[in-house]
Amino acid sequence: NLEQELYGKICSQVIDSHQLLLTLAYALSQLDAYCNFAVIAQKYDYCMPNLTEDMVFDIVGGRHPVVERVLAKSNECFIQNDCKLSMDERIWLITGPNMAGKSTFLRQNALIGILAQIGSFVPAASAQIGIVDKIFSRIGAGDDLGKGQSTFMLEMLETSAILAQATHKSLVILDEVGRGTSTYDGVAIAWSVLEHIHDKIRARCLFATHYHELIAMEEVLPSLTNYTVDLEDDGERTVFLHKIKKGS
Repeated sequence: NLEQELYGKICSQVIDSHQLLLTLAYALSQLDAYCNFAVIAQKYDYCMPNLTEDMVFDIVGGRHPVVERVLAKSNECFIQNDCKLSMDERIWLITGPNMAGKSTFLRQNALIGILAQIGSFVPAASAQIGIVDKIFSRIGAGDDLGKGQSTFMLEMLETSAILAQATHKSLVILDEVGRGTSTYDGVAIAWSVLEHIHDKIRARCLFATHYHELIAMEEVLPSLTNYTVDLEDDGERTVFLHKIKKGS
């Protein structure tokens, strides 16, 4: 009976103070997050991003925060890459073989954008980022058999949503759009998507593709530039250098 009485009093006190306790819990969770940001930034050599109101997205020596840690476990170094998007060079069309690092490059820049805007330092040597209102991605193959949606159908639905919702302040990362159908149809879809993002939305975009026909778009879209992933091929073996460079 005494235990029940004491327990009842404690419950009453908690109920009376629940708003203060919730406020305290929220404050502690904020402190916990920011302290972790600080520890990670110092431990892994992150830099403070400079956030601006313009369209710049200038990352020097950017790294993928997760892949970098995985490689470190086996004493391997992550290859740093720059990414410099601006009004005059809004779209990077990235070509290169599988396993060369295109998808990792796309993802790391999206993650850097997110980290910068939640108050964290970022895995880069320096970063200047024009505020991003939304980040959109269409990466990877998949289907939803439960809803009767093929890989291609899902890809088109997601791409359609991006084209409908993105603004000129958005950051769009697209990986092999159009691969879920025949080559000629896929090239046509990818070409049209790039034209729409360039001419209508005017957003910053990283677009990785295996459709080499698309590199001709550099001649017709002034704010699109071709980039590729560097490699060494001596005739006997191919070595992926994981370094993004201008060209196709």
